[in-house]
Amino acid sequence: MGSLTVNRKKLKKFTIDTRPIMEKYLSRVDAELSDYTFAANFIWLANSSGFYAVINKCFCLFVMTGGELTMLLPPLGKKKNITDAIIKCFEIMNENNSSHYYSRIDYVQGSMVEEFIQDADEAQSMFEMLESYIVEKKLVDYIYEVEALIGLRGNSYHTKRTEINKFVKSYPDYKIEELDSIKHKVEIMNLFNKWTSDRVRYMPKEEAEVYLEGIHQERSAVKQMLKHYAELSLLGIVIYINGELKGFTVGERIRLDTATVIIEKTDFEILGCAQFIFREFSKILKDHYKITYINVGDDMGFENLRKVKMSYRPSKLVAKYTIYQK
Repeated sequence: MGSLTVNRKKLKKFTIDTRPIMEKYLSRVDAELSDYTFAANFIWLANSSGFYAVINKCFCLFVMTGGELTMLLPPLGKKKNITDAIIKCFEIMNENNSSHYYSRIDYVQGSMVEEFIQDADEAQSMFEMLESYIVEKKLVDYIYEVEALIGLRGNSYHTKRTEINKFVKSYPDYKIEELDSIKHKVEIMNLFNKWTSDRVRYMPKEEAEVYLEGIHQERSAVKQMLKHYAELSLLGIVIYINGELKGFTVGERIRLDTATVIIEKTDFEILGCAQFIFREFSKILKDHYKITYINVGDDMGFENLRKVKMSYRPSKLVAKYTIYQK
């Protein structure tokens, strides 16, 4: 699908060439959520139809799913322009969609929700705005102090240190390499397929059924990441054990003081590998970007993943909201 015209507004196809345009607008937004980067959206839209338009001087990113339009982010731009852009975006979605029920804006940072409600037109009270819109809290991003992830000091990190020490002792010949999207492509996909199989095996049945629905999307995202790795200016490493690739991780900068881990996969059968590669990548992110915090994204609603991310003692939990129109 090429461009899309709705309510006399042309929505352009979201492609790799959109990067400089989107990043210009991202620079005007002080966001620390992992969703607020071009790469994160481009990778995860690998299997979907993404569109964008500049509305009221804001960058607006839409996705078409089953014929229905939604927004993956709130309008990106200067604060004074966002509220009117949101209203116009809902007009576009409502015009296209079979029901207003499908129109929504996902991954809205809390500060933007406050601005949207407070910056309403003077003719509208805050009460009237809330009468017209529903704001629902969804997931949270887990953000850590990078020094805590590197040092793993104190009783709360005792288990992590033990797991890493056992890994180093069991696999002294491990080897870390900078990720090369061409050299490591086949091995990364093989590991991803094994990881998927193992993950489902160990998940509670009710979670596995939900997770299987997203497997195809995640596989497409990994392929997209590898295909455009250099163009997206990503940073990643792989780890070899006994000559076999057993883990990989990829990240990027969100803002001046924060980097994010976009994806990380390790072989479940290599105990301590996940903890070890996470600590080592934290060191690399700090050295490369000179950052203070690392955002590892949300838990997608999976209880096991929530427990793992909480076990690293996040410094901040940053909420994500969805805005619906009544």
